[in-house]
Amino acid sequence: MANFTKQAIKAAFLELLDEKPLNKISVRDIVERCGINRNSFYYHFQDIPSLLGEIIVERTNDLMAQYPTVDKIEEAFRTVVDYAQKNRRAIMHVYNSVSRDTFEASVMKLCAYMTEQYLKSAYPDVCISPEDREVLHRFIKCQLFGLGIDWMLGGMKQDVGEQMARVLELYRGVAELILENSRASGKKA
Repeated sequence: MANFTKQAIKAAFLELLDEKPLNKISVRDIVERCGINRNSFYYHFQDIPSLLGEIIVERTNDLMAQYPTVDKIEEAFRTVVDYAQKNRRAIMHVYNSVSRDTFEASVMKLCAYMTEQYLKSAYPDVCISPEDREVLHRFIKCQLFGLGIDWMLGGMKQDVGEQMARVLELYRGVAELILENSRASGKKA
């Protein structure tokens, strides 16, 4: 029963988040939507930010679980973009709220995961130093993050998936060049 109530609270919150900005949602709104009392809400969550934080972590983990390996980073990025477009209003309400830092940390975690899985599957046998591998990882991760955040700043109006595909087309070979330069520099793996 407790798990059912917790899931009902999350569902009600997400419905409300799709309807109005985060700062306009109260615990009263959530419990009225669920048909429970305030104590039931506080039994499961400390406050609305803790509820939001848990949902963000769950959704991030769900998206990562869809791609245990990433052969093509475009596919993983497209899945995230599709999810964001389906939940655009709720995501923009969170992005434009005081909880932006929690949201951005989860987006960065997702970008880091996609990048790590991509590097593991696309370059499994490449020997480069841990430092150079970290530089390459950070470069790709920040590129994904920056493109995603820029898209959100623009209200998620343009097709960022097409832009990402074009960026990857323009950058084709850059990762290989970085890896080759790493090997040529003589740093030990």
